[in-house]
Amino acid sequence: MKFASGASTQYHRFIRYHRGNFLEAMGMTSVSNQQPSIIRTERGLTISGTRITLYDVMDYIKAQYPPKFIRSLFDLTDDQINTALSYIEANRAQVEAEYQIVLKQAEENRLYWEERNREHFARVAAMPPKPGREALWAKLQEQKAKHELEA
Repeated sequence: MKFASGASTQYHRFIRYHRGNFLEAMGMTSVSNQQPSIIRTERGLTISGTRITLYDVMDYIKAQYPPKFIRSLFDLTDDQINTALSYIEANRAQVEAEYQIVLKQAEENRLYWEERNREHFARVAAMPPKPGREALWAKLQEQKAKHELEA
Protein backbone atom coordinates (compact mmCIF):
# COMPACT_ATOMS: atom_id res chain seq x y z
CA MET A 1 0.00 0.00 0.00
CA LYS A 2 1.30 3.47 -0.84
CA PHE A 3 0.99 6.08 1.85
CA ALA A 4 0.00 9.64 1.06
CA SER A 5 2.62 11.19 3.26
CA GLY A 6 4.70 8.34 4.68
CA ALA A 7 7.62 8.92 2.37
CA SER A 8 8.82 11.81 4.47
CA THR A 9 8.60 9.92 7.76
CA GLN A 10 12.31 9.10 7.97
CA TYR A 11 13.20 12.69 7.15
CA HIS A 12 10.98 14.02 9.93
CA ARG A 13 12.40 11.54 12.44
CA PHE A 14 15.94 12.61 11.42
CA ILE A 15 15.11 16.30 11.88
CA ARG A 16 13.41 15.77 15.26
CA TYR A 17 16.36 13.69 16.50
CA HIS A 18 19.02 16.20 15.44
CA ARG A 19 16.98 19.20 16.60
CA GLY A 20 16.78 17.60 20.03
CA ASN A 21 20.54 16.98 20.09
CA PHE A 22 21.22 20.59 19.07
CA LEU A 23 18.92 22.02 21.73
CA GLU A 24 20.43 19.74 24.36
CA ALA A 25 23.97 20.76 23.38
CA MET A 26 22.98 24.43 23.65
CA GLY A 27 21.40 23.85 27.06
CA MET A 28 17.98 24.58 25.59
CA THR A 29 16.18 21.27 25.89
CA SER A 30 12.57 21.57 24.91
CA VAL A 31 10.66 20.05 27.79
CA SER A 32 6.96 20.76 27.71
CA ASN A 33 4.55 20.06 30.51
CA GLN A 34 1.59 20.85 28.29
CA GLN A 35 -0.85 18.13 27.40
CA PRO A 36 -0.77 17.32 23.71
CA SER A 37 -3.70 18.52 21.66
CA ILE A 38 -4.84 18.57 18.06
CA ILE A 39 -4.36 21.93 16.38
CA ARG A 40 -5.14 23.19 12.90
CA THR A 41 -2.09 24.39 10.98
CA GLU A 42 -1.49 25.20 7.33
CA ARG A 43 -0.84 21.47 6.92
CA GLY A 44 -4.19 20.49 8.45
CA LEU A 45 -5.02 18.79 11.74
CA THR A 46 -1.70 18.34 13.53
CA ILE A 47 -0.53 16.86 16.84
CA SER A 48 0.68 19.84 18.88
CA GLY A 49 4.43 20.05 19.31
CA THR A 50 5.04 17.98 16.16
CA ARG A 51 4.74 18.20 12.40
CA ILE A 52 2.72 14.98 12.36
CA THR A 53 -0.74 15.40 10.88
CA LEU A 54 -3.71 13.22 11.69
CA TYR A 55 -3.65 12.26 8.01
CA ASP A 56 -0.18 10.73 8.53
CA VAL A 57 -1.62 8.71 11.40
CA MET A 58 -4.72 7.81 9.34
CA ASP A 59 -2.54 6.17 6.67
CA TYR A 60 -1.42 3.62 9.23
CA ILE A 61 -4.78 3.25 10.95
CA LYS A 62 -6.35 2.43 7.57
CA ALA A 63 -3.60 -0.14 6.98
CA GLN A 64 -4.50 -1.63 10.40
CA TYR A 65 -1.17 -1.00 12.10
CA PRO A 66 -1.32 -1.15 15.91
CA PRO A 67 -1.15 2.14 17.85
CA LYS A 68 2.15 1.13 19.48
CA PHE A 69 3.75 0.76 16.05
CA ILE A 70 2.38 4.13 14.88
CA ARG A 71 3.62 5.76 18.10
CA SER A 72 7.15 4.46 17.62
CA LEU A 73 7.18 5.18 13.88
CA PHE A 74 6.45 8.86 14.43
CA ASP A 75 8.42 9.04 17.71
CA LEU A 76 5.34 10.15 19.65
CA THR A 77 4.67 9.91 23.36
CA ASP A 78 1.85 7.78 24.72
CA ASP A 79 -0.12 10.96 25.43
CA GLN A 80 0.37 12.24 21.87
CA ILE A 81 -0.77 9.04 20.15
CA ASN A 82 -3.68 8.64 22.58
CA THR A 83 -4.76 12.23 21.96
CA ALA A 84 -4.59 11.70 18.21
CA LEU A 85 -6.53 8.43 18.31
CA SER A 86 -9.15 9.90 20.65
CA TYR A 87 -9.61 12.94 18.42
CA ILE A 88 -9.95 10.76 15.34
CA GLU A 89 -12.54 8.58 17.07
CA ALA A 90 -14.53 11.51 18.48
CA ASN A 91 -14.51 13.39 15.15
CA ARG A 92 -14.50 10.42 12.76
CA ALA A 93 -16.71 11.98 10.05
CA GLN A 94 -14.78 15.28 9.88
CA VAL A 95 -11.34 13.65 9.98
CA GLU A 96 -12.35 11.04 7.39
CA ALA A 97 -13.71 13.72 5.05
CA GLU A 98 -10.49 15.75 5.31
CA TYR A 99 -8.41 12.59 4.93
CA GLN A 100 -10.21 11.76 1.68
CA ILE A 101 -9.44 15.27 0.39
CA VAL A 102 -5.76 14.81 1.31
CA LEU A 103 -5.66 11.45 -0.50
CA LYS A 104 -7.31 12.96 -3.58
CA GLN A 105 -4.82 15.84 -3.63
CA ALA A 106 -1.90 13.43 -3.22
CA GLU A 107 -3.17 11.33 -6.14
CA GLU A 108 -3.65 14.44 -8.30
CA ASN A 109 -0.08 15.53 -7.48
CA ARG A 110 1.26 12.08 -8.31
CA LEU A 111 -0.55 12.01 -11.66
CA TYR A 112 0.59 15.55 -12.49
CA TRP A 113 4.25 14.78 -11.88
CA GLU A 114 4.02 11.38 -13.56
CA GLU A 115 2.66 13.03 -16.72
CA ARG A 116 5.08 15.94 -16.53
CA ASN A 117 8.07 13.60 -16.26
CA ARG A 118 6.89 10.93 -18.71
CA GLU A 119 8.89 12.28 -21.68
CA HIS A 120 11.97 12.89 -19.56
CA PHE A 121 11.93 9.34 -18.18
CA ALA A 122 11.48 7.96 -21.70
CA ARG A 123 14.52 9.94 -22.93
CA VAL A 124 16.63 8.78 -19.99
CA ALA A 125 15.58 5.15 -20.49
CA ALA A 126 16.50 5.35 -24.20
CA MET A 127 20.01 6.68 -23.52
CA PRO A 128 22.85 4.25 -24.21
CA PRO A 129 24.99 3.15 -21.27
CA LYS A 130 28.01 5.23 -20.33
CA PRO A 131 31.32 3.94 -21.70
CA GLY A 132 32.70 1.11 -19.58
CA ARG A 133 29.29 0.15 -18.18
CA GLU A 134 28.01 -1.97 -21.05
CA ALA A 135 28.24 -5.27 -19.11
CA LEU A 136 26.37 -3.76 -16.16
CA TRP A 137 23.73 -2.37 -18.53
CA ALA A 138 23.26 -5.78 -20.19
CA LYS A 139 22.84 -7.43 -16.78
CA LEU A 140 20.28 -4.81 -15.76
CA GLN A 141 18.30 -5.32 -18.99
CA GLU A 142 18.37 -9.09 -18.40
CA GLN A 143 16.99 -8.65 -14.86
CA LYS A 144 14.26 -6.29 -16.09
CA ALA A 145 13.19 -8.80 -18.74
CA LYS A 146 13.12 -11.57 -16.15
CA HIS A 147 10.90 -9.51 -13.82
CA GLU A 148 8.52 -8.62 -16.67
CA LEU A 149 8.05 -12.32 -17.43
CA GLU A 150 7.24 -13.04 -13.78
CA ALA A 151 4.64 -10.27 -13.58
